[in-house]
Amino acid sequence: MAKTKKDWKLPSLKVIPIGGLNEIGKNMTLLEYDDEIMIIDCGMSFPDDEMLGIDVVIPDFSYLIANRDKIKGLVLTHGHEDHIGAIPYLLRDIKVPVYGTRLTIGLVRNKLEEHNIIGDLKIINAGESFKLGSYFEIEAIRTTHSIADSICMAINTPQGVVFHSGDFKIDYTPVDGDPIDLGKLAEIGERGVRLMLCDSTNATRPGFTQSERVVGRTLENIFRTAKNRIIIATFSSNVHRVQKIIENAILCGRKVAVSGRSMEKVVKLAIELGYLNIPEGELVDLKMTRDIPDNQLVIITTGSQGEPMSALSRIASGEHKGIKLKPGDMVILSSTPVPGNEKSVSNVVNKLFEAGADVIYSDIAEIHVSGHACQEELKLLHSLLKPQYFMPVHGEFRHLISHARLAEALGEKKENIFVIENGDILNVSEDEAFVEPKKVEADAILVDGLGVGDVGNIVLRDRKHLSESGLIIVVAAIAQEGYVVSGPDLVSRGFVYVKENEELMEYARQVALNALDKALDSGIRDWNTLKARVRDALSSYIYEVTMRSPIILPIFLEV
Repeated sequence: MAKTKKDWKLPSLKVIPIGGLNEIGKNMTLLEYDDEIMIIDCGMSFPDDEMLGIDVVIPDFSYLIANRDKIKGLVLTHGHEDHIGAIPYLLRDIKVPVYGTRLTIGLVRNKLEEHNIIGDLKIINAGESFKLGSYFEIEAIRTTHSIADSICMAINTPQGVVFHSGDFKIDYTPVDGDPIDLGKLAEIGERGVRLMLCDSTNATRPGFTQSERVVGRTLENIFRTAKNRIIIATFSSNVHRVQKIIENAILCGRKVAVSGRSMEKVVKLAIELGYLNIPEGELVDLKMTRDIPDNQLVIITTGSQGEPMSALSRIASGEHKGIKLKPGDMVILSSTPVPGNEKSVSNVVNKLFEAGADVIYSDIAEIHVSGHACQEELKLLHSLLKPQYFMPVHGEFRHLISHARLAEALGEKKENIFVIENGDILNVSEDEAFVEPKKVEADAILVDGLGVGDVGNIVLRDRKHLSESGLIIVVAAIAQEGYVVSGPDLVSRGFVYVKENEELMEYARQVALNALDKALDSGIRDWNTLKARVRDALSSYIYEVTMRSPIILPIFLEV
């Protein structure tokens, strides 16, 4: 019997986070309806201390590669690395149109040029609507964040409106004069929001996030009192912060120079697009600063997170070609350490003090404000949008849980709040929303040099082992008849200083020889077994004598 109109149900909408949950960074979310997929953001994250030698971490594109024919487009909320950093790696495998505001697309274009990739980049503006495929109609809405040209999105789907906040805060007095469009958000809330995905980074913090203008006032006071050269480090993408620094420098009669590759590229792009307004002659080349008196110069640089190869780290270590620290230089770190970077920042601050600089950082003055909403701003957004279902995104587990509890305190039903993990599938149908029992692949993919995904847990484990205990290579030549022709010789790296431990190494060599002779005399000729015997004997001896467990690598040659 044919189904009546009453019996017929629309397909479910599937919401699939590939990154950004239970972590900071690597943000990427998929919306899938019928045979079409829309991607929101494609970011990277930085490796933690256990990921030795890893450059960046990107999302797992396995599901997208398997469903490449369904993908209709990638829409970006803003231009921070944790939202655009993995795009070159995605576009290597999948050709997909990328939508973003002017500054965001400009930053993506620079990134693709570095990777020699040509992308299909499409500029959108806040306040515009556009369609992806047959099912997704996106309204781009102006918001405020720590980078210009940020948007949030209301995505009209057959299963209702999905609202994605992007990264945001509610700044009533932003530097560029364009506050978040609260009127539009209220209008969307009145129309009805089926599901809200909302930034949770500051969900544990009470109150409101301060306006960027607070930093401007603090910097003005610091600039007015400074007697010598000012070196200030901030995020290159924080164009509003850079604008306030330049304005205060000009106000105090100082010229401005920039240092650091990413800072130079972003400043150049922001000037071209009109996001930075700098009077002619006020921005000077770093090479020309030698002729400018110290009390008339401000240098804006990268490295506020203590990155080892950044301009500020090289300045602190005395390795920067163009900037040599002088006693009395004022160095300002206009940021707070991202979780995990505290030690790196502390090391740079200590080096700056050792060089005689006066250092001002977040513990001393209000020289940084967050770009993320605190609890009162989150409450306002929830109250305006009144979502039927809610899924906190962008944060570690504690942030997601805090945001879920906040939503519940506002009257949202607990069963309609979904704290899920990367790879989970949230199914939104006409009657209900639930998390499907199956998951999609959403592992962290590690990038090491030109290698993408070829370093896994086993390689990381070996790197960690090597870093902790070192390596001993055992080299021996063995005759076909079953006796040792020469060796074994021991080569040590990262274990002990051989010249001061000759007796230990000689005893270890003898242990390896005895184990090898004993195995050969018993008729063993399988090299894997021989290596295992030597490895076990040498490992036991070394641990007994030194309480260390280096990696032991036997290499046998047949003669």
